[in-house]
Amino acid sequence: TFAGVIPDLMQKHLETNSEYVRKEIEQYMREKICPICQGKRLRSESLAVRIGDYTIADVAAMSIEESSAALQKIFGKNSVSVKPKQLAIVEPVLKEIVPRLKNLEEVGLGYLNLSRSMNTLSGGEVTRVRLASQLSAGLTGVIYILDEPSVGLHPRDNQKLIDTLKYLRDLGNSVLVVEHDPAMMLEADYLIDVGPGAGVYGGQIVAAGTLPEFKKNKSSVTADYLSGRINLAEEFKKKARAKKTTAKKNHSLVITGAKAFNLKNIDVEIPLGKLVSVTGVSGSGKSTLIIDILSKALAKYFYRAKEEPGAYKSIKGISNIDKVIAIDQSPIGRTPRSNPATYTGVFTLIRDVYASLTEARMRGYDAGKFSFNVKGGRCEACAGDGYVRIPMQFLADVFVECSQCGGLRYNQEALEVRYHNKHIADVLKMTVEEAYSFFNEFPAIAEKLSVLREVGLGYVQLGQPATTISGGEAQRIKLAQELSRVSTGNTLYILDEPTTGLHFEDTKRLLSVLRQLVAKGNSVVIIEHNLDVIHSSDWVIDLGPEGGKGGGEVVAEGTPEDIKKNKKSWTGRYL
Repeated sequence: TFAGVIPDLMQKHLETNSEYVRKEIEQYMREKICPICQGKRLRSESLAVRIGDYTIADVAAMSIEESSAALQKIFGKNSVSVKPKQLAIVEPVLKEIVPRLKNLEEVGLGYLNLSRSMNTLSGGEVTRVRLASQLSAGLTGVIYILDEPSVGLHPRDNQKLIDTLKYLRDLGNSVLVVEHDPAMMLEADYLIDVGPGAGVYGGQIVAAGTLPEFKKNKSSVTADYLSGRINLAEEFKKKARAKKTTAKKNHSLVITGAKAFNLKNIDVEIPLGKLVSVTGVSGSGKSTLIIDILSKALAKYFYRAKEEPGAYKSIKGISNIDKVIAIDQSPIGRTPRSNPATYTGVFTLIRDVYASLTEARMRGYDAGKFSFNVKGGRCEACAGDGYVRIPMQFLADVFVECSQCGGLRYNQEALEVRYHNKHIADVLKMTVEEAYSFFNEFPAIAEKLSVLREVGLGYVQLGQPATTISGGEAQRIKLAQELSRVSTGNTLYILDEPTTGLHFEDTKRLLSVLRQLVAKGNSVVIIEHNLDVIHSSDWVIDLGPEGGKGGGEVVAEGTPEDIKKNKKSWTGRYL
């Protein structure tokens, strides 16, 4: 007998090895707090054991800063809850716990809960958790390699990270950091600049040396920004002064009674028709307010989305916008089959070009013949993947290039059709810049590729697998896709740290694109730590004053100049 739709889906979700199938089924699932343990994960017997007033679940639910304070309260010199004999028992354990908590605070993670799931942390937070574990080891003579550890960090917290890296250096270690953050570069002992462009246009050492030597190098774009020869914020301020504001008079979105997570029942007004930056130290409640409440509530209102927004009372002024587009850093696809060409839809147009060629028409080929996802044109030996997976019983699976197509994904028949001596597989290997020149006589293709160039992705290959594209690149591909659509002029764009992984020059391009959106009457709300972007905004909403329970309030709001004058705002001090 048939068990039923729900039991069948539950069984498939448990047994499938396919990430795609799992994600599809999860659309119809909801995460809820366990009614028995109330999310504490432990049995009642385990939760009956207390130290002072706290169960182990209470301590796990605390932020790192709070847990340090709780330990001090229980086991400190003036403690009345623990007897000297008991203290002697726990002392060896405390010697292990206290330094670990201190190390996590030093790398700027004091706002994180101890029980926070690792898959909810940003790349920068994961890097810093690993860095904190290394601090406890106290090793010397080690080379540490960090990839953009400042991601998601406010300038105040960034200084803590820099001090930690200097401490590792002073112990006798070497610290190599791949970084775009100017504060980190200015504190470095030695800088190496790779370029001059990105992708196929890079790969050379443009400049190298100590900071004074580096700043003098005129061939390095990075040196131009670090030395002040180019000032990004001032450039955009001049452009903004030259143009009249497009902000709609008295039009705004007002969120009232926001109290999800650490938000303290706040009311926030977001002016429309402007570039608005939402700022604050790490953990101050920015993502909760904009992503968990505003974005999810508007998605539910406009598109009947299933995700429930965080707790709030009301959102006024929704009638002033006609749609919302939230652009995050999630992957553009979860399999290597997804790529920038398929995601933006430009590959459909390119396949139409090949299908319209005389040779293709003579052979009776349609656009499907030039797709690597369907039978007909794809290589059947690898099913259009370009590689073959070899399962290893006790090890990770091995992927090898397909011996039939040589990694080209297509069969010989599809590859015999050429346009300007290039077959369809050659096109997938082209960068956006190369493809733009190649298909320049096709306005529809050139227009889509032009937008990808504008957001600074001219170096990305059209067929680059989605699994190899960074979060920042994925976000800009999504932005390019939205920009290529017809604008209504009443759209709200929400972006979460779009400058992640971006060089100064790429940030400049991104700001130009965002300014174009605002110029058409749209509204752009960005969660951001980049001081150049904040400085170039029309309006700033600063949350804080601290992270975790010390945050969740509106510290300051106004123009960047207004924020600078506010002495309570950490963002204002750094601006």
